[in-house]
Amino acid sequence: MRPPRYKAPRGWLAALALAGLVGLAGCAPVGPDYSPPHAEAPPTWHSQLSDGVSPAHPEARTLARWWQKLGDPTLSALVKQAVAGNLALKQAQARVRQARALRGVTSAGLYPQVDAAGVAEWGRTSEATGTGSIDEYYAVGFDATWEVDIFGGVRRSVEAAQAQLEASQANLRDTLVSLVAEVALNYTEARTYQERLAVASANLKAQENTYSYISSRHEAGLVNRLALEQARYNLANTRSRIPSLRAGLDASLNRLAVLLGQTPGRLHALMAKPRPVPVPPASIAVGIPAQALRRRPDIRRAERNLAAQTARVGVATAELYPKFRLAGTIGLEGIKGSDLSTAGNLIWGILPSFSWNIFNAGAVRARIAAQEAVQEEAMLTYQATVLTALEEVENALTGYAQEQRRREALRQAVQAAKEAEGLSQDLFQAGLNNFDSVLDAQRSLLTFQDQLAISDGVVTARLISLYKALGGGWGAQPPAPAKPPRAARPASAP
Repeated sequence: MRPPRYKAPRGWLAALALAGLVGLAGCAPVGPDYSPPHAEAPPTWHSQLSDGVSPAHPEARTLARWWQKLGDPTLSALVKQAVAGNLALKQAQARVRQARALRGVTSAGLYPQVDAAGVAEWGRTSEATGTGSIDEYYAVGFDATWEVDIFGGVRRSVEAAQAQLEASQANLRDTLVSLVAEVALNYTEARTYQERLAVASANLKAQENTYSYISSRHEAGLVNRLALEQARYNLANTRSRIPSLRAGLDASLNRLAVLLGQTPGRLHALMAKPRPVPVPPASIAVGIPAQALRRRPDIRRAERNLAAQTARVGVATAELYPKFRLAGTIGLEGIKGSDLSTAGNLIWGILPSFSWNIFNAGAVRARIAAQEAVQEEAMLTYQATVLTALEEVENALTGYAQEQRRREALRQAVQAAKEAEGLSQDLFQAGLNNFDSVLDAQRSLLTFQDQLAISDGVVTARLISLYKALGGGWGAQPPAPAKPPRAARPASAP
């Protein structure tokens, strides 16, 4: 006689099934595992480091707040206002909060979803077809569903969401770096326009004196009308420069106000008093290319986007495999309200299930191929970002050095032009030279002085571009965003 077969209780079978699915959920997720790419960087910069630029390792504090090295309190105050009020920076902050919230949504897929429900029903049957009695029904309980992440599709989704959050944080830092540089560039441009206006006004006054002198001599019959007309058109030409310079100054101030999150025209009073263009520090440490690449937030953003896309390949790959789900319910039911307090009225149920899309005409594999192509694109974007970063630093190094040499040459030209203008005036008044030499000297002096004022601004602008290319400027951290007004919040669900 065969011994009786042992029959395990159904509760134990359900527990074993659950334990098995949980164990399988710990398996390695499908799809490629991400490995950060190696950024190829040359050991040294190609541009020759000179004119105060050294390959020494820059201090983090200096790079973080590089604008303070320019020694301009007004610029420092404007940077602080821009960080607090710039709208693009606030948009980047909102994108970080959005990415953080979406990561939370994705992470919730790793856990069971539980709903609570309750029902109370009263009804009376017809006396003709029934008993004519009033029936009651009560039930309370919990329903739970869980998609067991055996093949890692959800885990890959969480990886992608986390990488996307980190990309958003890098984008916020990149926006901050760009904002600080743009504020400094527009401030430098405004001060350059003020310097050019001062040069034009000084030359205009000198030429007015010259025109008055020629006019009096013409009335005395000592010079012909040609000299008078030449002095007049020279004066008018200089006067014509001023409106365009004022328009350029207004445009730079308006742009600066918008960068600060203010309406155009708000900074005209603050910037009414001309100040010199900020002077670069005597020495600048730029480090080596590899250090610059590690600091650049745009490279970090591109690398995190690549990580997110690599995880999305795994998400698509998981669709090739079956999905396992657990559904369950537990509660109490009865025909009287008091039945809900009786343990004997407990109800429960467990429903394991699976689904597997075994035929879809290659749609899943096509989606995998599409995600792999997007991953390849992200890799190429990362490589292009690295090359662009190196290009920006090299160009900034060369531009900064060459513009300093150009400025020095213009200083010598201005000095020579001043001497030539004075000599031409003396020779003309002594009758040893014609008026053409005076006109040429005045025009040359105005041109060289204007070019020198421009070059002063360009040298500082090149330095700003160099600091930006090195990834500096993150020290001005934006304030924590304020909570939106109550009226702006979405209505809560009932």
